[in-house]
Amino acid sequence: MELHDILEIKFRLDVNQKKALRRLKLFSVADLLFHFPVRYSDISQVKKISELIPGDMATVYGKISKLKTKKGFRSKIPMAEGQIEDLSGKIKIIWFNQAYLAKMIHEGSNVKLTGKVTASKQGLYLANPEFEKMIDMPIDSHDSLFTPSPQPSPERRGENRGITGLSYPIYTETRGITSKWFYHAIEKILRDKTLNKIEDYVPKEILEKYHLPSLKSALVWIHKPKNNRDAESARKRFAFEEVFCIQLERQHDKFEYRKNKSFQIKQDKKDIRDFLARFPFEATNSQKRSIETVLIDMAKNFPMSRLLEGDVGSGKTAVAATASYVAVQQRPNGQSFGNLQVAYMAPTEILATQHFESFIEYFAPRLETGGASLPINIGLITGSGCRKFPSKTSIYGPAGGGINWTTISRAQLLKWVANGEIPILIGTHALIQKTVKFKNLALVVIDEQHRFGTTQRMKLVRKDNIAPHLLSMTATPIPRTLALTIYGDLDLSLLDEMPAGRKQIITEIITQNKRDQTYEQIREELKKDRQLYVICPRIFEPDPEKELALNVKSAVEEAKRLKKEVFREYEIGVLHSKMSKEKKEEVMQEFVAGNIHILCATSVVEVGVNVPNATVIIIEGAERFGLAQLHQLRGRVIRSTHQAYCYIFAEAKSEKTIARLKALKTAKNGFELAELDLTLRGAGELGGTKQWGITDLGMEAIKNIKMVEAARTEAIRLIKEDPELKNYPLLKQKVHQKAGEFHFE
Repeated sequence: MELHDILEIKFRLDVNQKKALRRLKLFSVADLLFHFPVRYSDISQVKKISELIPGDMATVYGKISKLKTKKGFRSKIPMAEGQIEDLSGKIKIIWFNQAYLAKMIHEGSNVKLTGKVTASKQGLYLANPEFEKMIDMPIDSHDSLFTPSPQPSPERRGENRGITGLSYPIYTETRGITSKWFYHAIEKILRDKTLNKIEDYVPKEILEKYHLPSLKSALVWIHKPKNNRDAESARKRFAFEEVFCIQLERQHDKFEYRKNKSFQIKQDKKDIRDFLARFPFEATNSQKRSIETVLIDMAKNFPMSRLLEGDVGSGKTAVAATASYVAVQQRPNGQSFGNLQVAYMAPTEILATQHFESFIEYFAPRLETGGASLPINIGLITGSGCRKFPSKTSIYGPAGGGINWTTISRAQLLKWVANGEIPILIGTHALIQKTVKFKNLALVVIDEQHRFGTTQRMKLVRKDNIAPHLLSMTATPIPRTLALTIYGDLDLSLLDEMPAGRKQIITEIITQNKRDQTYEQIREELKKDRQLYVICPRIFEPDPEKELALNVKSAVEEAKRLKKEVFREYEIGVLHSKMSKEKKEEVMQEFVAGNIHILCATSVVEVGVNVPNATVIIIEGAERFGLAQLHQLRGRVIRSTHQAYCYIFAEAKSEKTIARLKALKTAKNGFELAELDLTLRGAGELGGTKQWGITDLGMEAIKNIKMVEAARTEAIRLIKEDPELKNYPLLKQKVHQKAGEFHFE
């Protein structure tokens, strides 16, 4: 059997199996070999139902039947009931306070249950067992699927602690194909000695340096481990490999971008001090450090690539405004007239408009300077129209009130940008369209974008190989190991302080019996003309007939309930991702204007707008969000000097969940919470990981700072020595395959 052989030719497959393999994107023998088990089930402790003893914590396999929901006779506690049956007998199951589970499991499903065996007058039952659906499962521990581990000798039992007796690999399944099929298919490939033809792409010296197994050994160990140690060693190798390949791609991107020249922008320290004095707050030490680092980068003859991370409200826009000011004060190379230009990109029109207004504040007239403004034109370009500051007629608004800008045509704005008359242009991704041409683009600021890709960045490079400096910003708290991986081509700066005068947000974990009391506290804030966010995990109520219909709040239904039962006198709006872009913008504009008092939304507001009057937030079903995401949602209400409140409504009652949520009250910042999330919930639970293209196995590597730093170190060394990986053709091919886009020449 060859690695490139097509599965449909080498295996007898029915129509459903063919469809299933296509859904999983498994086409060749090689694809199947790299379809790893998601975990291993140690069934040496599985018991027959007939052998269960009261008081035991037991694991059983069987078929579910007689599912129903009911309430306790005296306690009226909602519960789900059923029974599980194996070849030896049957036992009752009861889930207290979890009636919804009866809707999650189909009658006749094969499951694995782990719970306490409890005795009652009616007989034995499993109390609140954890359950796992098993589309296919072994009949007993002598099934040929299981790989028995050799028992350690008495003198070696200490060092082999943790070795399982029976290791059962569990593979990702889909409708039409089972884990058991994967086991037998892969076993056939391994028996055929296909691995004898496979070549390792990771350099041998790297494998030896970090004690990683060869590719052949790792593939055998990950599919048929003799013990835990083998499985862990194999997974460690593939986890390292994934992070290593990502780092190679990122370091190559960095190498390629730095081959371009850029504008060398010099700073005048007195000028910068004068500009910082225009801020309505004292710059924090971390802002000053970040500004200094950014300006040092911009003075170099190759383009800056820097990521600025900071909590919501930490002052990232002020750092960007300072860098923009320094850039537009400089003349183009070799010229005695004109300005360098800045492009500032925001993810939404409403955010772009707010940044436009913030920049006007920074560059607007000051009484202490006799009413003079900085001589800098600022443009705004969105799908809704274009604006220019200052106005041609007057820098002040009607009757001297506020700052005046003027509405202009798109054609006129683009003309002024092209000839350099507009030094600062703010907008959305439309800024990098072909119709937008800059004369001397020196700095690009990307706000709230997880990643401004290589392809988009290269669009900014001029034909004379002059590339702008890049400052990317994010308020998403990311663990350091993850940032080093996904942003490996960017240098990192951190804003870990908040401007003086901001009050600490009051965060409370609210149990069901305190809900009404909390609503009354919120009503007092609404009476002060404050506004409220209500965040829900779902958009709509789930279909109760569907198997995975969980009992969690939906934004649409919660808005109706609050209007009917709690806040009748207030205007309530709804915002979620299924709405059109125009409708979302309209709702947010109404909320900003104060016409909507309460906004029920999904986490779509996680990256949202500045609404200083919104000082209260409720987060429903909080256990379904990561800590870093909860922190970012909470950041929506710390935009002013008013006292802000965050009420965490959690349905789960487990001590572990409550302890995790309480960390929101004690953590110093979002970065501390992101690290805690990585530890408590696991890498696979971090929001957004799928969009970065990292597998669950690769994300496990993110927990290990030593592994990430080792992969980064080796990638930097290799790209420095051999930028095009000419001496490593197999590795180059693998990076192409994993990254999807690796622009080697």
